[in-house]
Amino acid sequence: MSIVTKSRHPLLSFIYKKKAVFLFLLAILIGCTPVIMHQLDERFGTADPSRYNTPTAPQNGAPEYWHDVRPLLEQRCTVCHGCYDAPCQQNLTSWDGIARGANAELVYSNRLRAAEPSRLFVDAHTPEEWRKKDFHPVLNERDNSREANLQGSVLYRLLDLKRKHPLPEQPVLDPGVFTFSLDREQSCPAIEKMDAFEKDHPAWGMPYGLPGLSDSEFAIMEEWLAAGSPVAATPALPATVKKQVALWETFFNGASLKQKLASRYIYEHLYLSHLYFDEAITIKANSRYFFRLVRSSTPPGEPIEEIPTRRPYDDPGLSEFWYRIRFDEGTAVEKTHMPYALNAARMQKWTAWFVNADYDVSVLPSYAPDVAGNPFVAFSDLPVDSRYRFLLDEAQFIVDTFIKGPVCRGQVALGVIEDHFWVFFVNPDEISSKDNNEFLVKESKNLRLPGEDQSNAGVLDWLKYSKLQKNYLKAKAQYMEKNLAESHKATVDFVWNGGNSNDNAALTIFRHADSASVVKGLVGPPPETAWLVSYALLERIYYLLVAGFDVYGSLGHQLNTRLYMDFLRMEGESNFLSLLPVASRKPIVDFWYRGARDDVKEYLFGDHFDYLAEADIRFRTNNPQQELYDLLAAHIGKNVSQDFSLQQVDDKKIRQYIARLQKVNGAGLSEFPEVSILRVDAAAGKWRYFTILHNKSYSNISQLLDNAERRRPAEDNLTVVPGIIGAYPNAFFRTTTASLGTFVDQVAGMQGEAGYTALLNDFGVRRTSPDFWAFSDALQRDYVQQEPVTGAILDYNRFENR
Repeated sequence: MSIVTKSRHPLLSFIYKKKAVFLFLLAILIGCTPVIMHQLDERFGTADPSRYNTPTAPQNGAPEYWHDVRPLLEQRCTVCHGCYDAPCQQNLTSWDGIARGANAELVYSNRLRAAEPSRLFVDAHTPEEWRKKDFHPVLNERDNSREANLQGSVLYRLLDLKRKHPLPEQPVLDPGVFTFSLDREQSCPAIEKMDAFEKDHPAWGMPYGLPGLSDSEFAIMEEWLAAGSPVAATPALPATVKKQVALWETFFNGASLKQKLASRYIYEHLYLSHLYFDEAITIKANSRYFFRLVRSSTPPGEPIEEIPTRRPYDDPGLSEFWYRIRFDEGTAVEKTHMPYALNAARMQKWTAWFVNADYDVSVLPSYAPDVAGNPFVAFSDLPVDSRYRFLLDEAQFIVDTFIKGPVCRGQVALGVIEDHFWVFFVNPDEISSKDNNEFLVKESKNLRLPGEDQSNAGVLDWLKYSKLQKNYLKAKAQYMEKNLAESHKATVDFVWNGGNSNDNAALTIFRHADSASVVKGLVGPPPETAWLVSYALLERIYYLLVAGFDVYGSLGHQLNTRLYMDFLRMEGESNFLSLLPVASRKPIVDFWYRGARDDVKEYLFGDHFDYLAEADIRFRTNNPQQELYDLLAAHIGKNVSQDFSLQQVDDKKIRQYIARLQKVNGAGLSEFPEVSILRVDAAAGKWRYFTILHNKSYSNISQLLDNAERRRPAEDNLTVVPGIIGAYPNAFFRTTTASLGTFVDQVAGMQGEAGYTALLNDFGVRRTSPDFWAFSDALQRDYVQQEPVTGAILDYNRFENR
């Protein structure tokens, strides 16, 4: 036996060799994973998916997550890893996101069947649970030793890969090596494949396509990971904040049927918000507490057990549940940050609208999709006036939810809106609440929305909604004609002016390719189009794009959503046109919809189009649309927000240059990015930020495809504002007060790619610039300090490489 052991029998040797060859070939076919996994197991022990179920506290002076690591991650990592579109679903806004790990499956994809949701803090709660959902770890889950915690950590090895292979010293990175397209193929290596990844892609260390960490920053991460990624307990909330949480949970969980129905309505509209208590604590950049309104299986006073459902109106599956206010531990990132204040004034309004209002609720609505998915059925008992005033009170927030939250890559809705337009609202005092409520209840079947079909809708289901929309528009025309004939013709008073002090009355929306922004005020030059939004339209857009939209849904679900949004956009445009002279409406729409199909125009020129024969508005020029803009601006008056007005710039010279920059237009802008941030450095180390928005023009936006064929670059223009607009900057520029004029001249005279490259060479802060992080750190810090409620981390996933 000893001889066989030392020199195998020829037959045994043959079998052994064949087995080795087989195992070798098998290892090649599956990426050597079993071999490397075996090596890792031998070196560091077998993986334990439950290792971080209970995180370890910091010891022996090791770096700690909240104090040392989180600020660093926010500056270097969260800027690309903060939402559903983060590469490999690696969300680094919280310790739980790090411990959850990564998953190569794309959230945004054209799938035939709906995918299982993977929402952080909602759909699983421990790393072990996430492993069962195919998330692989980026922290070491083997032995707790320094070597294992580093060499067994994907996060460490990606950071170390960048340290060993820094960016090449060149202005533009090689597109053959680095790809920055949002639709690029992702590489999401698990630890078992890191050796091959490092060999095949040495330039792909983290941060990807950006300068690496400094020595001191790398040392913090190295020591933290080596120590086992410790995290202290979540910082305690101030007593004043806890008191507010208890107060509001009591309000939301009132026992009466009126209160239960009102709380359900409020929850379905605020579930994406970042709630804060502006009376409980001074909001500062380094002391911000934001919360989420959730449904929990546990009552106030007990730990929250959030009920996970795809949509906020889905059946919670329990006969009794509670609305709870849950502290949001994640970093606030601009693309999902939608703050909403809770205070005494808010509670007083809601009590008047929903609790003390004169109406009765005899039975609560069911959670059946055809009921819960139709707000005109589910909330028919709630007075329309109350619902509408609730939405108008924070109209910017409501519109913001259309283009943030789960749709942080908004390709579904944003292909159907212009790059720049203004939004006004119908005055709730102009239409009888009782009559409006009866009309909406009567028309509720025609107001059905694609969300009723759940997440696996068929691609042709939109046809039935097209028919329903036509029926509704016809009924609406008859209703409006009857009501306005009995009262008076429409005047500018038909438009809400915000009352005494509400600056939500006029909004501006900007589209930036596949993202968008909404701000208060009439910002930028007069736009080509505008919307006038009624309660029924505002509510339908919300339930279409927010409450009823499933980011994990099928292609059919997403297609139905996009096509239905076409109808709603045209309805908003049609409402605005109804305030213009009858003779001017068709020429204006013909310009808005140049080259559009006849059936598209039928939605605007159908039987419903002329339900207001002639508004009682006197026009004096041959440009009634501009006149109407001026009349509405005067009508809203002091409630037109001036937050982004150039009058906020106290330096007259800078203000004049920026005003000249805003007048640049035409085809020379074709290479200019959608969203740019310009920093103008003044004396004594002070500077000011401006956002430059490139508004692209199209002959029409009524088609799914062929955007390039419908581009009209000769009609492009710029909007330039003080401050920050947009979550995804594409470019950074830096000038001084003295060189600002030269910058403006170069933009005005820019021609083609060569002209834009010259501008970048003179004023750009490229992703390869040695001072990129210094510029970024100042920008991110200043933004939050200057806007402590609304400011949040900007995202660099769309930052250009040119």
